[in-house]
Amino acid sequence: MSHQSRICAVFFDAQASTYEATCAFWSAALGREPVPETGNKYTTLPGDLEIVIQNAKPEHDGMHLDMETDNVEAEVARLEALGARIKYKIKDWVVMEAPGGHAFCVVPVYTDTWPASTTTWD
Repeated sequence: MSHQSRICAVFFDAQASTYEATCAFWSAALGREPVPETGNKYTTLPGDLEIVIQNAKPEHDGMHLDMETDNVEAEVARLEALGARIKYKIKDWVVMEAPGGHAFCVVPVYTDTWPASTTTWD
């Protein structure tokens, strides 16, 4: 059964102590108006490829990608066959690690721009 996927967002994972400064920097650097979510957990800088500042735990400092898909299970299986591994599952998404050690998430469709720029996989 075929499914579609794409990279839909780049996340900057920032500690609480640097969250506001990180939001301000990337908003100014990219010329994008910040859209904070209730609860001060995420701030989105909308665009074709969303940039999201995530108020994360200190051990999660860094960056990660979100891969959006219409079939999480099929996409995870495809990526495992390419050498990625599952780190853990949260709700309806899966945190994975690429062979080079880079973390990324496989998530169900959540953006308003789906299905632009998707790839169809058999």
